[in-house]
Amino acid sequence: MILITEFMDEEAVAQLKAAHPATYDPSLADRQGDIPGLMDGIQALIVRNRTQVTADLLAAAPDLKVVGRLGVGLDNIDLEACKAQGVEVIPAVGANTLSVAEYVVTNALVLLRNAYQAKHAMMAGDWPRAACSGREAAGRKLGLIGFGGIAQETARLARAIGMKVCASDPFVPEDSPAWDGVERMDQAGVLASADAVSLHVPLVAETRHMINAGTLKTMKQDAVLINAARGGVVEDAALAAALREGVIGGAALDVFEVEPLTKEAAQVFKGLKNLILTPHIAGVTEDSNTRVSAMIANKVLDRLG
Repeated sequence: MILITEFMDEEAVAQLKAAHPATYDPSLADRQGDIPGLMDGIQALIVRNRTQVTADLLAAAPDLKVVGRLGVGLDNIDLEACKAQGVEVIPAVGANTLSVAEYVVTNALVLLRNAYQAKHAMMAGDWPRAACSGREAAGRKLGLIGFGGIAQETARLARAIGMKVCASDPFVPEDSPAWDGVERMDQAGVLASADAVSLHVPLVAETRHMINAGTLKTMKQDAVLINAARGGVVEDAALAAALREGVIGGAALDVFEVEPLTKEAAQVFKGLKNLILTPHIAGVTEDSNTRVSAMIANKVLDRLG
């Protein structure tokens, strides 16, 4: 038996249902208290980032063999508890890489150009041409904190439009070919030198609030920040204050400390014009959803036999 608690491509759902009894209910992500009561006999659980796969949930799932993650981040899954119970965790590594990379480069272009807020002024009868002239991305430096597969694809796209790229990642060997054409720096160097900074790190104790009031002040005053990694890596209130005070030039956030972003939590960003907000969709396009869903469906079916 299979339980799917978040949205998945319908063809992949049909493929799963053809092979095993399967329940597809994306609304369960909003009713997580109901999930433990549904786990009796479930052998495969398929989730995205909202469903919390905790030790308590696993305790209610004695038959569980595999957790399929429709994406790559695993901070919503208790990996130690899964290991202790013999539950395999399968992320969709690589299936949404291009979508996230395109999101980052797109937002770097928009933020550097500084024209994204012109519509409202123009509709009001203004003609803010000088204020919207902005900067070209070509020749400017994109800084990547974390240099795994998604960041490496982002670097490829950025270099294709003429950007210089620097990155920090202590886990990528110095002799890796990934560094070809990319300036290797420590995190402080990336923050201090880049015109646009993009984050590509998981949310762990060491990375929580790595972007805070102090680190924001080390960035260029006209630099822009893009976070499509994990909420909590950036201290949202500190970023809002930095944008309001002109410490940095702009930002794009796809992930937040509170998700879904509530009306109350969003108040910290109220009135900011140099900020782009999107609802955790960097890795979710029609194309990537098809790839991610197909990958996880196939891997889950292989695991169940």
